[in-house]
Amino acid sequence: MQRLAMRAAGVRASATMGPRQANEHCSFQPRLHLAAARLPQRRGRQLRIQTAIRAQYSKSEKGDSSTTDYRIFIQDKGGKNVSAWHDIPLWAEDGLLNFICEIPKESSAKMEVATDEEGTPIKQDIKKGKLRFYPYNINWNYGLLPQTWEDPNHHNSDVDAAGDNDPVDVVEIGGQTGVMGAVYKVKPLGVLAMIDDGELDWKIIAIDVNDPKASSVNDIEDVEREFPGEVDKIRTWFRDYKTPDGKPQNKFGYNDKAMNKEFTLGVIKETSGFYQNLLSGKTENTKGLALK
Repeated sequence: MQRLAMRAAGVRASATMGPRQANEHCSFQPRLHLAAARLPQRRGRQLRIQTAIRAQYSKSEKGDSSTTDYRIFIQDKGGKNVSAWHDIPLWAEDGLLNFICEIPKESSAKMEVATDEEGTPIKQDIKKGKLRFYPYNINWNYGLLPQTWEDPNHHNSDVDAAGDNDPVDVVEIGGQTGVMGAVYKVKPLGVLAMIDDGELDWKIIAIDVNDPKASSVNDIEDVEREFPGEVDKIRTWFRDYKTPDGKPQNKFGYNDKAMNKEFTLGVIKETSGFYQNLLSGKTENTKGLALK
């Protein structure tokens, strides 16, 4: 993807736990203050960054989490529902990204932002009329980058596939279990070009800026040093998770390689542009997406 990498130059540089259980792991603000008291002083600035972003947003839940009616709405400081996809900015300060956690690590409920519902709340995916679960837990916090879109009209010649019509996915590799519906600031580190059923489905590898190892990882090669074998685990998990249902393995472009940060920033810039074109009407909304 040589063209995309060139455009990137100069760009700003889970089956044991259901959704309700995952949500109860923590509430945003009180525990955040407790955590802040225990962390070393040198990480004070990172904590202030995360405290600020979490203080901006809370969430409300509607319906029973064991039913198809269950929804999580993100709310602003005034208690107004905001769209996880449209109203939360992609970029934060210092080259960080806003990441919305849909699926906390070590859980299996297949939660996702409902891009076809007004307000784009988080809901559990449905398959054949039933709530969908992964065949086993996902081992990382998983979610999306707001204000991005993988355009199904754009054919990527490097991987011979077009976008999957969704926001860009994030695999957050930090040690803490995320909260479903919470917004985190993360550092982008690398990206895998997954091909799922013939569609391009980027997987951004990132780390919570508040993680103890965040200061030690700035690019994909740092991940192998600080998290040995982690990239291969991510690739293997996403390659195989559909096979228990009798489906073929997913594939990856670029010879299965996790691309570096510069390349990743190019992917983010490109998919942010696709999103802006969709929102402005430059790209026709032919898939019934909710744009507010």
